[in-house]
Amino acid sequence: MKILLVAATRAEIEPFLNRFSDRNNHDQLTFEDFTVDILITGVGMVATAFALGQKLATNHYDLAINAGIAGSFDFNIALGEVVLITEDIFAEQGAEDGEEFLSLKELGFGEITHLQNSGTVTTGHVRLAGLENLKKVKAITVNRVHGNEYSIAKTLARFNAQVESMEGAAFFYACNQTGTSCLQVRSVSNYVERRNKEKWNIGLAVKNLNDYLAAILAY
Repeated sequence: MKILLVAATRAEIEPFLNRFSDRNNHDQLTFEDFTVDILITGVGMVATAFALGQKLATNHYDLAINAGIAGSFDFNIALGEVVLITEDIFAEQGAEDGEEFLSLKELGFGEITHLQNSGTVTTGHVRLAGLENLKKVKAITVNRVHGNEYSIAKTLARFNAQVESMEGAAFFYACNQTGTSCLQVRSVSNYVERRNKEKWNIGLAVKNLNDYLAAILAY
């Protein structure tokens, strides 16, 4: 079984890599009956789509996992909580029409919502059943993370999303285009509100995310 672990930055999965990586090969982890290739894409949907396009054009994977941190619109999700994203939306693709926004789909140019596709995964050694314990959430993917009360309210009215990232929908899109089974797990590092890094807890989010990766991939 071959798995692709995808992250925007190495820092988000560094504890997991430090614990299990071969010192001679930082781009692949080898376990008893499966391997995990590591892909660090860079931040944002463009970098993610490009890196995955290159990788998936020449490699086949039984499963791709996108792991990272995220901001939450939903204050009922605790800081540090790991969630499973099953639906992700390109929130900014479209056109303004006065005060209104027309999505790419409404303009007739394509789908903006992309879904998890993990139904055909042969689990093998990987304990994917642990995913059942995660809260399933809806996400948006943006180029500019939100930090303005007015734009946050408008975004929630349009999409009713619970979390946001800068890569997730691009990951789902690339995987679905190539028929690659995929999962997206993220840990909440902050709430989506007026930008105040003193309220963030990136350390806890990274720790919990990496503990979860270890639980399903290397238990």
